[in-house]
Amino acid sequence: MSYSTVTAGRVPVRMWADPATVEEQAMGQLRNVANLPWVHGVAVMPDVHYGKGATVGSVIAMRQAVSPSAVGVDIGCGMTAVRTSWTTDRLPDSLRHLRSKLEEAVPVGYHAHKRPVNIGRLHGFATSDWARFWAGFDDLAPAVRHRRDRAEVQMGTLGGGNHFLEVCADDEGRVWVVLHSGSRNIGKELAEHHIEQAMRLPHNQDLPDRDLAVFVSGTPQMDAYRRDLFWAQDYARRNRALMLALVCDVLRRQLRGITFDEPISCHHNYVAEETYDGVDVLVTRKGAIRAGRGELGIIPGSMATGTYIVRGKGNPEAFNSASHGAGRRMSRAKAKRTFSLEDLAAQTAGVECRKDAGVIDEIPGAYKDLESVMAAQTDLVEVVAHLRQLICVKG
Repeated sequence: MSYSTVTAGRVPVRMWADPATVEEQAMGQLRNVANLPWVHGVAVMPDVHYGKGATVGSVIAMRQAVSPSAVGVDIGCGMTAVRTSWTTDRLPDSLRHLRSKLEEAVPVGYHAHKRPVNIGRLHGFATSDWARFWAGFDDLAPAVRHRRDRAEVQMGTLGGGNHFLEVCADDEGRVWVVLHSGSRNIGKELAEHHIEQAMRLPHNQDLPDRDLAVFVSGTPQMDAYRRDLFWAQDYARRNRALMLALVCDVLRRQLRGITFDEPISCHHNYVAEETYDGVDVLVTRKGAIRAGRGELGIIPGSMATGTYIVRGKGNPEAFNSASHGAGRRMSRAKAKRTFSLEDLAAQTAGVECRKDAGVIDEIPGAYKDLESVMAAQTDLVEVVAHLRQLICVKG
């Protein structure tokens, strides 16, 4: 057993992190979650850190209830990766031109496509159920229905913050593509709408933290949230799939003859219906991936510290979960105060990426040590491949 058990409320909190190293604000959040009357169990991943409502790096299993803040505002945020047939010795000496072509194909930051991507022109891209998906937009909360045009042009875009698009190499020299993004503005607006709705409900008025307001099963509010939640999770999955198709088209043009394996994809901010201890629960993973036995997942570090492709061991004590990354060790504001552009250049040496003030809050030094995070969860996942960054695109 590699976890610690903290008795903090109605249910124990199982921690794959040393409680003494977790900031008190995050421990307070975990105690609040463990005291909720609907909670069946809580598991804490080694990348845990303070977040809004619930800690990032927490897995919360609830009976007949779900907290929209515990999911977070980037519904369905997650990772996609694919191994290519190419090897590093076939890449050009300078990767700047390739990075430029990738940035042309995939809008980053606040930018979007000028018009919705014509998915019919993408090589081998499945188009059969996209009409059904977009038809579901009209069933979303009325508060967001005016956002359809924006949602359409943001489909296939990266966003900013810790989202990234990378070209990497594994230890055998094989080239990979790795993506990290979510449900863009439509997911954020849906989340904020439902968090506000939950906070108004009478059963949430006496909670120790109103950010933990929940919807309960059998109510119209829960039905509405589940509808919008699962649609946004699907949007996020499709967003990554479309970006991957755009990236692969660029690579086909720039690297003649390249081919691609089947992609690996996983959410790490989402809700799933699962069963533990014979009890049907709604499992919220906020900054955690599902790591069921044999399931492939992706655990990134930062701009220059690599990424792990992993296979889950199906540990029920962790609700079949693992960390979603290295996790931040300092806030964005503190990172900007702490590090210089010289630090950024030094810490990202050898990686073709931005090295300006706009991404200094994403400097590797602002994140926890990825190797320590991986060492703390050997009973949750096994390593399939270790990737190192060659190109990193950020918004």
